Amino acid sequence: MPRTLDTVVTYLEMTDDPGRSPRAPSLPGLALLKVEDIPLHYYRYLYDAVGRDWHWVDRKKLSDEDLAAALHRDTVDIYVAHVKGAPAGYFELERDLPGRVLLAYFGLIPDFIGLRLGGWLLDTAIATAWSHAPARVEVETCTLDHPRALGLYQKKGFRPVKRVEKTMTLLD
Repeated sequence: MPRTLDTVVTYLEMTDDPGRSPRAPSLPGLALLKVEDIPLHYYRYLYDAVGRDWHWVDRKKLSDEDLAAALHRDTVDIYVAHVKGAPAGYFELERDLPGRVLLAYFGLIPDFIGLRLGGWLLDTAIATAWSHAPARVEVETCTLDHPRALGLYQKKGFRPVKRVEKTMTLLD
């Protein structure tokens, strides 16, 4: 029988551009790269490295064909932060609905948590989302996510609009 976990998903939105200029932390070799047509093995690595501790499973369930269809669209942008050439975290934006940008995935690889990258990367994701001139930017998080995730989203200007209880099926 598959393992399940109960969680509360919080949906958040931002309807005004905060107009913040992201301030990069002072780290040697910090770079942010937009990845075009991301190789699936690299995406799977990032997704697992960032999301393993937080029970990210949705994209792990997808076949290569379905994952490629989800990622390799003109309405999806993936940015990867690097420190000294090593991937440190990423964010993924989806612009599928008119007037909306979804921050679909965001996070850091555990080795890079605590280096003041999270706030900068989130500010960068928000600024990038607003560069598309949407009416709103949305994100969701859940109680299985990093304990500071919800607070960070709210600190950066997102406000909760809905909470839903869900049961997640984990992979073996």
